[in-house]
Amino acid sequence: MIARAIVSFALLAAASGSAQALIFRAYVSAQGNDADPCTLAQPCRLLPAALAAVADGGEIWMLDSANYNTSTVTIAKSVTILAIPGAVGSIVAVNGGAAISITASLLQVALRNVAIVPVAGATPGTHGVEMTNVQSTLTIERSLIAGMPEDGVHVGNFGTLVVADSVMRNNAGWAVSLQTSASAVVSSTRMIDNYGGVLVNGFGVSGGSHASVVDCVISGGGYGVGAYAIGATARVSVSRSTIDRTNTALSATTDGTGTAEVNFGDSLVAGNFYAWYQAGAGSAVLSLLNNQLSRNGLTQGSKTPLGMQ
Repeated sequence: MIARAIVSFALLAAASGSAQALIFRAYVSAQGNDADPCTLAQPCRLLPAALAAVADGGEIWMLDSANYNTSTVTIAKSVTILAIPGAVGSIVAVNGGAAISITASLLQVALRNVAIVPVAGATPGTHGVEMTNVQSTLTIERSLIAGMPEDGVHVGNFGTLVVADSVMRNNAGWAVSLQTSASAVVSSTRMIDNYGGVLVNGFGVSGGSHASVVDCVISGGGYGVGAYAIGATARVSVSRSTIDRTNTALSATTDGTGTAEVNFGDSLVAGNFYAWYQAGAGSAVLSLLNNQLSRNGLTQGSKTPLGMQ
């Protein structure tokens, strides 16, 4: 009995020690070491080590300017990752993968004041941040996503995205790409010279995808905003925003099934080759009467005016 009690106590102590090893706030530094406990006094070097040390719902602070990964950073717990003011907390996309991949369901993940970029001369990556087939929420604030070979942020089934006060530029794909049954709010963000600004796809799933674009600038590239549906619903609402220098500012298309809508109000659409492109049964470009359209070239399909209410 005494021996059994001693064993039980040892197991309890080990479990307690393991739980205590997870800290609310982990730190990474260019001078850190992944063998350290990721504390302020002894920071880790790379994000995977900090993710292993931080508790679910905790924070990871980048203390100085450096790259903080060597391959895709897989996030499987709720966490906030942020660089302190004045630091360039860089997360790179290399070796055919995303810089960050969010894989688990029901997570709350936030990125603040980080830079997500490729590495010159390295094997290219794919997306800046990828969150697919999960019911999780990703928030990106005051961050830069630039130069990705594919999308800046790619969100799949049932994911929710919030982007605020950020810059997404020179990505070969869309700044924000929403796939089946995903949703997003993008505010106070500049999307410059990407393939496109915000894409909403709806494919054969009830509920569809939708996005709100508020107080944004989308300039250059192939598309401003696009809604595309096959047998489902895809909707984009644009307000108090500017779309200029694109090939197609507003695009709503279907294959003849589903619903694709672009609704824009109190916005400037100027200097685009196509002001709008509307095609396919169930597609619509809906315009409030307080928009400004100037110096655009062609249009395709119809634009439906909506009165102020």
